[in-house]
Amino acid sequence: MSALLDLVMLAAGIALLIGGGEGLVRGASGLARQLGVSPLAIGLTVVAFGTSAPELAVNVLAAIRGDTGVSFGNVVGSNIANVGLILGCAALVRPLEVQSAVIVREMPMMLVASAAALVLGLDRASGRAEVYDRGDGMALLLFFSIFLYYTIAEVLRGRRTDPLVHESKSATPPPGTTGFSVLLAVAGLLGLALGAEGTVRGAVSLAETLGVPRAIVGLTLVAVGTSLPELVTSVVAARRGQVDLAVGNVVGSNIFNLLFVLGVTSTIRPVAIPAGGVVDLSAMALFSAALLFLAATHGNRLVRWEGGVLLFAYLAYVVARVV
Repeated sequence: MSALLDLVMLAAGIALLIGGGEGLVRGASGLARQLGVSPLAIGLTVVAFGTSAPELAVNVLAAIRGDTGVSFGNVVGSNIANVGLILGCAALVRPLEVQSAVIVREMPMMLVASAAALVLGLDRASGRAEVYDRGDGMALLLFFSIFLYYTIAEVLRGRRTDPLVHESKSATPPPGTTGFSVLLAVAGLLGLALGAEGTVRGAVSLAETLGVPRAIVGLTLVAVGTSLPELVTSVVAARRGQVDLAVGNVVGSNIFNLLFVLGVTSTIRPVAIPAGGVVDLSAMALFSAALLFLAATHGNRLVRWEGGVLLFAYLAYVVARVV
């Protein structure tokens, strides 16, 4: 019965996270439009931030409370789920066209971010083996700043042809009244705060009830739950034929999770890599490398059987880690 209550709390927390993230994005985007900010700038900042707002909220609260096992599992698990579960399901719905700009620019950066997370996590020069300390967090945030600057500069130089311009504009909701936008943003922040509290409490309590490491709960239930916005976005985009948005959404979210979310979390409190965490980091890097390889084949398309392979690999990995 206790495990069931923990699951209910976890599910309610994740639902609040998703709703809060959506409200924050819509409110902040509407307010920015009313202040004269261009749709492109909004899409590259507010909307991009909003897709990873659930992960950020959970990790910040978990870091403040010292539950860094949940923080680690959430980031790494979300990135593995984004590639294996989300793109696997989306490719099964419809073969995914991958824009050359994504292969040349975003996917290599995702690989660099994965490699940086693996190297920094295993760096023993500081005398604190297998931990992301504040220095590592600052290094990840520096990488994120460079990526953001490079991406915005590239987009501004090629506005007419860059697929990110179309994605950013299409993801930006229309403006409403100023009061309504402020109300939405405040409600979104409140939803994120309450959702993060419920998610972290539910995850920690469930781990204690079942007798499993907190990182495992973060790697599976929390990670998949906080990735639900990306899953819905990518599958719907695939069904509507907007397949380039499905891939770009996942790749951008993975970069944001590793460089910004993990960077902020480890700056607040050092994040220890739990038992089996090195395997999780290595699996995350392998999924990223596999995505780049598969996306460059079949005329830059992720076809259905490749989506099936990614989905099977993800399910097999989760089962192996849990068992």
